[in-house]
Amino acid sequence: QVQPVESGGGLVQAGGSLKLSCAASGRIFSITRMAWFRQTSGKQRELVATITSGGSTYYADSVKGRFTISRDNAKNTVNLQMNSLKLEDTAVYYCNQYPSIDNSWGQGTQVTVSS
Repeated sequence: QVQPVESGGGLVQAGGSLKLSCAASGRIFSITRMAWFRQTSGKQRELVATITSGGSTYYADSVKGRFTISRDNAKNTVNLQMNSLKLEDTAVYYCNQYPSIDNSWGQGTQVTVSS
């Protein structure tokens, strides 16, 4: 399918870890820069991290040092390892290419961090 499928979210206590996975389209996946975004109710979608086809990464200041984005081109997957989670990390997490395109949003996966 065209839309990515995100999974791995859940409820975790502050300081804990989660690993999110994204099954993406394989058409041009291996040469496409991919990204994780997140969105809280009433707030615009925020860029979390990106990874190029060659593995170069970018992280938002809010997650740098805590999150790690990775990809497996053979499996058409993008992952986001989230460590030392904070309350403000609570959001619905989405993956997409970067820059994102409007017809390629999946359902997202909910991450809820509790105190």
